Amino acid sequence: MLEEFKKFALRGNVVDLAIGVIIGAAFSKIVDSLVSDVIMPFFGALGGLDFSNYFIGLNTGVTSGSLDEAKRQGAVLAYGSFVTAALNFLIIAFVLFLVVKGLNKLQKKEQAKQEASPSKPDDVVLLTEIRDLLKAKA
Repeated sequence: MLEEFKKFALRGNVVDLAIGVIIGAAFSKIVDSLVSDVIMPFFGALGGLDFSNYFIGLNTGVTSGSLDEAKRQGAVLAYGSFVTAALNFLIIAFVLFLVVKGLNKLQKKEQAKQEASPSKPDDVVLLTEIRDLLKAKA
């Protein structure tokens, strides 16, 4: 059973998936930083919007202006955090769309290059040469 698990865990697809998950987690941190540190401040400067502090107090005692202080006072509905997460998702989806689009363009170029110069496998070339030599002798 251990040997079977070792074969399964070291198969190419499992290793590729693990690498993809790790890269995806790192990419997520980059996008989170892009949104919270670069994009959201522009929204804040343009319209005075700061989504992170938008909330509705669910207790009557919640009167604070910041989300952290409001959470200490009682239950809050932090819809600003949801808006930020939705924007993160849209940005990630758009960036991944651009990456996939770029990869597809590269694959099309590579495919066009291969179709322009079709190369036959070595065994086919060798058999063709043998056939031609036999025809020449006959």
